[in-house]
Amino acid sequence: MTKKIALFPGSFDPLTLGHLDTIERASHLFDEVIVGIFTNTSKQSFFTIEEKVDLIREACAYLPNVRVIAKQADLTVNIAQELGAKYLVRGIRNMKDYEYEHEIMEMNYHLDDTIETVFFLAKSKYTHISSSLIKEVVYFGGDVSDYLPKNIDEAIRRKQNES
Repeated sequence: MTKKIALFPGSFDPLTLGHLDTIERASHLFDEVIVGIFTNTSKQSFFTIEEKVDLIREACAYLPNVRVIAKQADLTVNIAQELGAKYLVRGIRNMKDYEYEHEIMEMNYHLDDTIETVFFLAKSKYTHISSSLIKEVVYFGGDVSDYLPKNIDEAIRRKQNES
């Protein structure tokens, strides 16, 4: 029997409880879930790639079939092929996300029609949260602890204190 491997790609800057919920739910469906941290050139990064890898590994430590990798400058389907992943995991919070993710899914399918995209609809308590919004609130000193894994909230507070 072939191992079901899923890749969850994103910039995860920072990883939110919504992301973590998607990872956890995917971990129940797939033999292995690989969280792929990719660079988003259109976004200002809060954490370095190395920090994100360490923080996300710690946040996902309770999920034995989840691993975290960092990749840069390649197509998601190429990385999925390299990893043996036949599934791409994506979270959808709203219609705007759906439209965006649908376009990406179609292009990925064009590039490799053997890789399926699996959408997870966000739980209602996470539909208004995005990493960009979290960073905006943090920038102005707001409390976002309700939306982040504890270790990531602590890392953000440490960074704030350093500045």
